Amino acid sequence: MLVFQQQRYQCKTEWGVRGAREAAERGDIIVVVDVLSFSSTVVTALSYGAKIFPYPPPINEEAKKYAEEVGAELLSGRAEALKWGMHSLSPASFSLHDQEKKFVMCSLNGAACIWAARKVPALLIGCLLNASAAAGKAEQLQKQSGADITVVACGERWENPQQAENNIRPGIEDYLGAGAILSKLNGSKSPEAQVCIGAYLYQKENIQEVIWNCGSGLELRERGFSEDVRHCTKMDEFDLVPQLKGNVFARS
Repeated sequence: MLVFQQQRYQCKTEWGVRGAREAAERGDIIVVVDVLSFSSTVVTALSYGAKIFPYPPPINEEAKKYAEEVGAELLSGRAEALKWGMHSLSPASFSLHDQEKKFVMCSLNGAACIWAARKVPALLIGCLLNASAAAGKAEQLQKQSGADITVVACGERWENPQQAENNIRPGIEDYLGAGAILSKLNGSKSPEAQVCIGAYLYQKENIQEVIWNCGSGLELRERGFSEDVRHCTKMDEFDLVPQLKGNVFARS
């Protein structure tokens, strides 16, 4: 419905795969935010010179075939990767040794949102690690194209949802990351975007502590990935902004 499209405003926010698809259908410039950890891992991997091919979940035979077609390593689950010394959605699994290496990255949230919106004129990756740079790049593209900007907070998925239940679980880490980016944009903001900015500004001074103790942060910490949470909550650590070109994110 038109009333939900925030159409009178230049800067908007949406949630999850459906929100990404809606923004794509509007022809907006899209910034996908999945702080823990798809977006943060893509930004970190590209900082080391890696190339990331997003692919929708699950990790199955089709994903393996796709990785073979593009000559890339298919990322494993965190626990498996840690055991065997492989790459995963953990940003800590990437290093300077990954220069020019190719990886296929599946994730329930970030990669799924990318896949839903991949045919827009400009699709960017944003997170806390590159919030200022992501906002700057989005505004540059907006000036060139005249398109509006939508920042998509990916959110999480409930485990084993009941039939017909909405399985998206709003993740505050993504909402705060979206708010950080939106707060740095200069265009007119929808009410939805203004509330998102307000959440970020309210928690700006202790955002690391908030994400450390939120559900998503606790989940990773209990699985032994505390360092991922620390890394992903650093502000403006990088000035690079991944942009999808064809089917790959690569440092330009």
